[in-house]
Amino acid sequence: MSSTGRIASFDPEVGLGRVDADGGRTYPFHCVAIADGSRQIEPGTRVRFRVAAGLPGRWEAVEIRPDGPLAPAG
Repeated sequence: MSSTGRIASFDPEVGLGRVDADGGRTYPFHCVAIADGSRQIEPGTRVRFRVAAGLPGRWEAVEIRPDGPLAPAG
């Protein structure tokens, strides 16, 4: 089952980011979880993703795919 949300932050130098899910939870992710293989995604991008078990005791966003336009600048 997939979830939707928005990229809250992404640091391309370390490849780590966070997704704020529409349901209110926040999930970390690594750049290899971006489905198109680009390893880059802009904060504010609407996305569709799955939640999967990651590090012990933590849920992570995986199979992240853009699902709409970027957030307006400003």
